[in-house]
Amino acid sequence: MPRLVEYEDMAPRAKAVVDGIAAARGIDPATINNVWKALARDPGVMEQFAAEMKAAFAPGKLDSLTKELIYLAISIANQCEYCIASHGTMARNKGMTDEMHEEFMRVVLAAQKGNKIAMAYRVPVDPAFDGA
Repeated sequence: MPRLVEYEDMAPRAKAVVDGIAAARGIDPATINNVWKALARDPGVMEQFAAEMKAAFAPGKLDSLTKELIYLAISIANQCEYCIASHGTMARNKGMTDEMHEEFMRVVLAAQKGNKIAMAYRVPVDPAFDGA
């Protein structure tokens, strides 16, 4: 079992990261997700990942639900149980319905199968797709 660091036991750098996340989410820092408790063991890595997540999920051309669905699809492909659970919940909180989830899963599973077919048959990229 991984060692999780509770908020009250975190080093100041780790607490600063959690404080920022908690403020943005409007939550008590002591209730931060387990992934942050695990990362608190290595504040430098934690700071870097927090900055990357903040940048990736900042407002932009993609809406927040689309970003969660992309993260969820990658988590499924990478078989990360934690990320599937957390980003599946976030997607639902941002509006993913049961019907959307079913359609999303059809796309993810078709893409996984299509990827495996293309790799197994060593399909060369069509000139029309090169550079896309």
